[in-house]
Amino acid sequence: MKIYQVDAFTDKMFSGNPAAVCILPLPKDEAWMQNVAGEMNLSETAFLIKQDDGFNLRWFTPKREVGLCGHATLASAHVLWETGILPSDKEARFFTKSGLLTAVRKDGFIELNFPSEEDRGISAPKELIEGSKVMPKYAGKNRMDYIVEVESEEIVKALNPDYELLKRLDARGVMVTSISNADGIDFVSRFFAPAYGIPEDPVTGSAHCCLGPYWKRRLNKNELTAFQASERGGFLKVRVEKDRVFISGKAVTVFCAELREH
Repeated sequence: MKIYQVDAFTDKMFSGNPAAVCILPLPKDEAWMQNVAGEMNLSETAFLIKQDDGFNLRWFTPKREVGLCGHATLASAHVLWETGILPSDKEARFFTKSGLLTAVRKDGFIELNFPSEEDRGISAPKELIEGSKVMPKYAGKNRMDYIVEVESEEIVKALNPDYELLKRLDARGVMVTSISNADGIDFVSRFFAPAYGIPEDPVTGSAHCCLGPYWKRRLNKNELTAFQASERGGFLKVRVEKDRVFISGKAVTVFCAELREH
């Protein structure tokens, strides 16, 4: 069977966030999928299997299965359209642990329709402050992650967190964000998930399910442009409508390989 490596949230190879995409002819057990994800050693590997009205989609980090992943969903839609498995004018429908997710091609981008993951304000725990090595301007938490706003983009870019301390938090990961200094960009962020085997994720679509609503409230605008300031970096367009977040980006296939089944 084929396995693809796709750089998501970019239009250039070797930037954005790489994901592996494996389209299964028949169901495979969870242990096999976890082993493949460990072998690929990317932040996420996506596994798809055809259903009558879409595709079942699961995501695995090198360590465990996750309930939501933006960049590997974008990569999956890209592969379906690029290979002709799905006509380019047809909506991609994915049945996941986070419910039905869809993707469409729009104005040269792939647009994902994801659930909003709004945070609530909290008193920052000691591990969050000491692990991120910043004093939060704001700290919050949703069902998956912590969110920390800091005073400046420079602080976000200079972050050097203590991953062992961040692992102790009761969350998938930590997003650190600030307003952007750059023209045409509303906010910047970085995302850390060492407990899931991802010290820093290059570009995190699912984190923007929280970052989008957060910056909508802060900036009073529902269409936003974001930059994730990891070493590889990536740009996202975010639109917030009620309880949905529309996340748009581009993708490019880096390679396709044959995955042996024995």
